[in-house]
Amino acid sequence: MDYVVIFVVLALVVVVVSAPLRSRKREEAAESAERAELEAARDAKYREIRDAELDFRTGKLSEPDWRALDRSLRAEAVGILRRLDDLPTSEGDARFP
Repeated sequence: MDYVVIFVVLALVVVVVSAPLRSRKREEAAESAERAELEAARDAKYREIRDAELDFRTGKLSEPDWRALDRSLRAEAVGILRRLDDLPTSEGDARFP
């Protein structure tokens, strides 16, 4: 009976002590998933910009239409890049103020 009590107490200590480590791993996984999603969005936006330029060069878009589309796509890309920059780095948030 004493061994069971000791085992239960030891198990509780392990659970309590390891709780911060488990929560940190979940946070890192969420940040990693968000970073991967933003990087995929960035790459897709870059492709859209290139495709719009190709459409303009091949005559599928007029210059005013292309300029408006290009301006919009680049503004979206800048927004994505800013969100990427706002994510903490893997060593912690090492950005300078």
